Amino acid sequence: MKLYTINTGNFKLDGGAMFGVVPKVIWQKSNPADSNNLCNWAMRCLLIEDGNKLILVDTGIGNKQDEKFFSHYYLNGDDSLDKSLAAHGFHKNDITDVILTHLHFDHCGGAVERNGDKLETVFKNAVYWSNERHWNWAVEPNAREKASFLKENILPIQQSGQLKFVPVAEDGSRIHFEGHESIQLQYAFGHTDAQMLPVIKYKDQTIIYAADLLPSVGHIPLPYVMAYDMFPLQTLTEKKLFLEDVAANNYIIYLEHDPANECCTLQQTEKGIRVLNTGSLSDFIG
Repeated sequence: MKLYTINTGNFKLDGGAMFGVVPKVIWQKSNPADSNNLCNWAMRCLLIEDGNKLILVDTGIGNKQDEKFFSHYYLNGDDSLDKSLAAHGFHKNDITDVILTHLHFDHCGGAVERNGDKLETVFKNAVYWSNERHWNWAVEPNAREKASFLKENILPIQQSGQLKFVPVAEDGSRIHFEGHESIQLQYAFGHTDAQMLPVIKYKDQTIIYAADLLPSVGHIPLPYVMAYDMFPLQTLTEKKLFLEDVAANNYIIYLEHDPANECCTLQQTEKGIRVLNTGSLSDFIG
């Protein structure tokens, strides 16, 4: 197995929304905001090469939305999905599987592209993996979350015939990703219903793709929960168990949105669980 960081570019979101009830005077120390109160965030995906399979976890925001849409998010940086794949010697047609942690636009927008007047899947040879519970949640969205679930990002996947569902484990257990003993899926239900977090056994280490359960190192303290979360009290419970598990077992967290740190490890301190080490994926796995 080999693992590759896939950077797809950065975007900006309101700092208050990203840190919920935590005052700006505190969170701005780790994530400084600009004059519009916007903080810069990564959209960092992960590529897993496992035997003859190339598995991409999340796809970034994509490029098919109109100028008005993108004007709200201030896309920045030189990275793109295609460029990052090419840097590792791959092409989008090489991808065999796409795991979508959830269907918010910054996680699945790069899964679908415009071809003239048509919307088509980007990864023509891949199976797209979601779960039925989250899929139904996304295609019939609640009013609060509707702006994050864009039909043009979602429905073409199903229409292509490339969509498959994995089972949902609600009891905290992990399920094996189909055909891969070294990849499991762990579920979280606070940010959005049935978000999937890949757990990868790599040699003697465990890497957890944290998606939006833990967007950045700045979100490690328990009260730092995004205002975007649908069920913040459930996030608190899930996050506490997640952090304790990571710290106790010396797992590596792969951070999707942290602008500075690809990965981190955790430790127990007098103030609770805090960061131990940060660095790139290669710093931790060689």
